[in-house]
Amino acid sequence: MLALNKVNVVFNAGTVNEVHALKDLGLFLEEGDFVVVIGGNGSGKSTMLNAVSGTYMPDSGKMVLDNKDITFMSEHARAKYVGRVFQDPMRGTAPDMTIEENLALAQRRGKRRTFRRAIKSAERDHFRQLLSRLNLGLEDRLNSRIGLLSGGQRQAITLLMATLQKPKVLLLDEHTAALDPKTAAKVLEISVDLIEENYLTTLMVTHNMADAIEYGNRLVLMREGEIIFEATGQQKANLTVPELVDKFISAGVEVQV
Repeated sequence: MLALNKVNVVFNAGTVNEVHALKDLGLFLEEGDFVVVIGGNGSGKSTMLNAVSGTYMPDSGKMVLDNKDITFMSEHARAKYVGRVFQDPMRGTAPDMTIEENLALAQRRGKRRTFRRAIKSAERDHFRQLLSRLNLGLEDRLNSRIGLLSGGQRQAITLLMATLQKPKVLLLDEHTAALDPKTAAKVLEISVDLIEENYLTTLMVTHNMADAIEYGNRLVLMREGEIIFEATGQQKANLTVPELVDKFISAGVEVQV
């Protein structure tokens, strides 16, 4: 579903501030893969997601999504293929618009726009059904402005918006890092439900080692723009936090537990 082949991203090339953020990065995801990415600050995790989403264009290499070359496709053009949830709950939604208006915008992503802005009753019923499954009481607040919601509620809605059109790949960029532990656990639970229900190919960046081990079917450790360790299958299932910490230390990566 997603292939990154020798992808390089260099910032401030040719200057004293040059940073080689991704170095011949190779990563290949089958349809339905749920890959958790972990690494220290500056390891290239978010840069990789930015390259996949089109925020940054690679300096070299190739990226293919569902047999379509997206290497130099604009961020706008690939938005209908890529869903993304950011660390900041304030991103990904329009705070001055209502819940139903935000969901309607997501529902129309990648489709032809017209001057008709009305939300049909069938759509409204569908939104209520989706929201009710979150168990956050939002199904009765369709006309509430997003900006009035808590961070966890906004993040849950952002997840719905990112998956409404079943993207080819879902990018979760430390999407629970700004939430308290209880809310983070709830948002992760919602994330897994949506991923499994829609059989979404997913890249999730996290700093939480326990979450990195618990979730997904693959785990990759990055350092200085490269993947230096990968665990899958039984190896991942048997991995412990102390063992993962040892991997960090042996690789010279700053440990954050």
